Amino acid sequence: MSSSDQNPAPTPASGTAEPSPPPPGRPTAASSQVLDMGAQMVQSLKPVRQMKLHACSFALYSHDLRRQMEVHHFLSRLNQDVLQCAVYDSDKPSARLIGVEYIVSDTIFEGLPPEEQRLWHSHAYEVKAGLWTAVGVPEALQRSEMASLARTYGKFWCTWQVDRGDALPLGAPALMASPQAAEPGRARGDLVRARDERYGVDTSAEGLKAARVEMDEPEWINPNADYWRQHGKGFAVDVVPAEMKRHAPFP
Repeated sequence: MSSSDQNPAPTPASGTAEPSPPPPGRPTAASSQVLDMGAQMVQSLKPVRQMKLHACSFALYSHDLRRQMEVHHFLSRLNQDVLQCAVYDSDKPSARLIGVEYIVSDTIFEGLPPEEQRLWHSHAYEVKAGLWTAVGVPEALQRSEMASLARTYGKFWCTWQVDRGDALPLGAPALMASPQAAEPGRARGDLVRARDERYGVDTSAEGLKAARVEMDEPEWINPNADYWRQHGKGFAVDVVPAEMKRHAPFP
């Protein structure tokens, strides 16, 4: 299995497939619903309850920037320099968990090995263009957060390629990239307009772009990030057979 579109099925080049069908399976049983309700009463679910912020943006497949998706991040903070995000295809109760993104400050990113940095993308353009926004939060309230986010880098693995119509998470995970102010990495206008209309967001020159135009930009964006811009190449994951280790490492 590969994330490069060769398996498990042909993929539309522009990510224009019909919405994925519901996953196969039986309706949720009454006994399972009772268990879920009971568990909510006695379990803390502490990691999940650390998710404090819902942000909406767009993501591109690293190996095919023409394939793009609207994505919804639900963020929790490990500290001021490290965020972890569960990524869904919508904010509806039926939303599918399609991946995970880790976000680190520029200070942490600069300490990563160069070969690791190539797997990460920058957020400066995504933020300043108004593509990344905390849904429903007034711009004045999220401005400080956006200024901080503009200096970060993210690594996003997509595990469920819903844009090609997969009813289940199939194949290997795909590395994602962020929109940039260069072709072919610009966010598709139809996707942005549909998102903006749905949530009342204005990413026009008079909207969020204008509100964020004076926002400080990073002094520099590490060229190892956004690898495609420098090299015209993305990354795809292939799953291949490997010899199993017969002995556990010691000690």
